Amino acid sequence: MNSSPASCDVYEYLDTAGEQEAARLAAVRRYRLVDQPVEEAYSRIAFVAAAVFDTPIATVSLVEQDRVWLAACQGLTGVREVGKEPGLCASVIQQDDVYVINNAAVDPRTLEHPLVRGGLGLRFYAAAPIRTHDGYRLGTVNVIDSRPREATPRQLTALQHLASMIADELELRLMVVRSAAAEQRMRETVH
Repeated sequence: MNSSPASCDVYEYLDTAGEQEAARLAAVRRYRLVDQPVEEAYSRIAFVAAAVFDTPIATVSLVEQDRVWLAACQGLTGVREVGKEPGLCASVIQQDDVYVINNAAVDPRTLEHPLVRGGLGLRFYAAAPIRTHDGYRLGTVNVIDSRPREATPRQLTALQHLASMIADELELRLMVVRSAAAEQRMRETVH
């Protein structure tokens, strides 16, 4: 009998993507950030998150349909995406609050996660959801460590502020994307 948390219905939402998830995915895609080069603004946010928590790893992630795209990453080189297994980013976007795992080796939410069981040896994870101005939770600003630890309320508040700053950056990006599209349509109309 497999008693791992991933085998029960706790993470049923990953398999039953309905209208709400389709709308969330459309929101992720409207910013045209997935599969794009890293932008400096997002890298700065990841750097600050790692500095505030004194962790070796911090990322800005977007949760896609079947993967988590790392829009920015501090402390991991050459990694741009990870799987969408439950327990970390895919679970964070299901709530509005900061999500904290103090020791992933004993937390039932993450026992079977590949980043916990694998070479990374993830133990501490804290993430704030990136929520758009129209309410969609697109991804996370998160910090990761290979040792268990506790976060202070001040650190968690800072993480929420960093996620809000990413949301603001995304809105600026969307204005640029829409402006470029409108300009292109005007050019096509003139010719």
